[in-house]
Amino acid sequence: MNIQLRFFASIRETLGASHESIALPEHILTVGDVRNYLCERGGVWAEALAEGRALRMAYNQQMTEPKTQITEGCEVAFFPPVTGG
Repeated sequence: MNIQLRFFASIRETLGASHESIALPEHILTVGDVRNYLCERGGVWAEALAEGRALRMAYNQQMTEPKTQITEGCEVAFFPPVTGG
């Protein structure tokens, strides 16, 4: 499955990227699975997206929970709980 990733604020700064297109293995089915999969990259990925870290997630530009199912071509975004403008 191919999806779009978006990273905002301090997450973007830590990862050094604002977006990425990614092909996921078949066993990745939810937003939470995406987060865990990215953490498996290790290094700054594990640091920025760690399970215990306060982090908000969005699915197709709607705030969501880790159990939300993903679909082909969807957008998953990660950002800290408070972002300023």
